[in-house]
Amino acid sequence: MTPEEARQFRDAVLSIVAQIPSGRVTTYGTIATLAGWPSHSRMVGRTLRYTPGAELLPCHRVVNAAGRTAPGWGGQIVLLHAEGVQFKRHNIVDLSKHLWVPEEE
Repeated sequence: MTPEEARQFRDAVLSIVAQIPSGRVTTYGTIATLAGWPSHSRMVGRTLRYTPGAELLPCHRVVNAAGRTAPGWGGQIVLLHAEGVQFKRHNIVDLSKHLWVPEEE
C-alpha cells in the first residue's frame, strides 16, 4: 500500500464508520472490504485507534466478525447497551439483529 493508498484507505474507513447508525454495528472486515482492501481488517482497527479525531466517530459500533468488542475497552459495551444493542452470552453482540452493511439500508 502506497502512502496515497493509505490516505485513501484511512479516509474511506472514517467515512464508513461515520455512517453506522445508532443501535447497529459492523465489523472490521466489512469496513476493510467496503474500503477496497478486504484483507486489511486489522488495519481498520489501527486506523481507528491512531487517527486523531477518530474518537469523535461512533467507533464503539465496530466489532470483530464474531461480534466481540475491543479488548480492554469496557466502555464500548456500555455505549452499545445504551443504544439498545443486544448481546448474547459473554458480551458478544447479536449480529443477527444488529449487523449493518450499507448496501442493505
